[in-house]
Amino acid sequence: MTEIIGVRFKSGGKQYYFDPCGVQVEAGQGVIIETSKGIEYGECVQGNTLVEDGAVVQPLRPMVRIATERDLETVRRNREKEAKAFDICLEKIAQHGLDMKLVEVEYNFEGNKILFFFTSEGRVDFRALVKDLAGVFHTRIELRQIGVRDEAKMLGGLGICGKPFCCATFLDEFQPVSIKMAKTQNLSLNPTKISGTCGRLMCCLKYEQDAYEDAVKRMPKPDSFVETPEGVGTVASVNLLREQVRVRLEEAPDTPKCFHNCEICVVRSGKGRRPEGYVPPPPEELAKLRKVTPIEEPKTLSGSVNQALTHLWSPPEDEEKSKPRRNRSRSHLPPPAGEGHKAAPQPPDKPKPSPAAREPRETAGDDHRPPYRRRKHYRGKPKQP
Repeated sequence: MTEIIGVRFKSGGKQYYFDPCGVQVEAGQGVIIETSKGIEYGECVQGNTLVEDGAVVQPLRPMVRIATERDLETVRRNREKEAKAFDICLEKIAQHGLDMKLVEVEYNFEGNKILFFFTSEGRVDFRALVKDLAGVFHTRIELRQIGVRDEAKMLGGLGICGKPFCCATFLDEFQPVSIKMAKTQNLSLNPTKISGTCGRLMCCLKYEQDAYEDAVKRMPKPDSFVETPEGVGTVASVNLLREQVRVRLEEAPDTPKCFHNCEICVVRSGKGRRPEGYVPPPPEELAKLRKVTPIEEPKTLSGSVNQALTHLWSPPEDEEKSKPRRNRSRSHLPPPAGEGHKAAPQPPDKPKPSPAAREPRETAGDDHRPPYRRRKHYRGKPKQP
């Protein structure tokens, strides 16, 4: 067993193993590593772990130290230099008229080397560009051409699923993807639907390929001659996800029917006619192929039904006490007269006002007439006396 730590130099990049040299390192800490290209800064993504000797590529390079505040400040200064170097390189590319797209600029930890990543459809003669850049930065310059998938991994973004690119988050290495995978999964061969933002086939086609290949082995091939619970026929299509087979029966070829894979018995696999001398089994034998779904027995209540329902629907005592009681008293209504009930005494009738009391009061004036009252639908002015 060998003790290692997992270090990643870029976000979403590949994880490498290094020797911690007896130092306890936790995930998320910055470390200074000695690599084949010199001293580099990385982030620990896997703490001290024991792995098999066969999983480690010897010789295992050591960790120099855990990153200090001074090292982090050096990394921040390098990030600022990278932004300036990116703008300067764009100007030089435009001056030389080169057909190339600059993607990213990377400073090494010691600052004695600058790496420029670019994409291009063909080969580019950038020797004059390297000389100009070396005269500006006075350090070692390296230009590296990458593919469109590496460009998408460096820049990042959102896929058609609405999530960040797999290559920019958790994919360490690109896996080969072919158009055969799309055919196996019965996907539309429209390039706009099966291609990613980079223009290549989507990496997620590889995720479910093993499940589809296993389903293809268990399912019958198209145009196979099969036996079904309703007769014999030819397979018209196969649904791998639902494991259903669409069969064109000999008795009714115009109306294909769907059956589950367990209800199919293959007589001849693949393209081919009905076998010579084949006699279909009787309908009774074919009916045995029908998939029977077990019916669950209904649950029974133990004891009295009323007691069980009362226990289910009765609220707890605390809840009954907490609920405010409604005042259902109807004391303002007289109880019904009958046996055992006495008629409640009714309040005396109020005296009706006299006609004189209902007349309006007279107001002070010359004519001692009552005040004018405006009517609801009055149109016009009142007549003068």
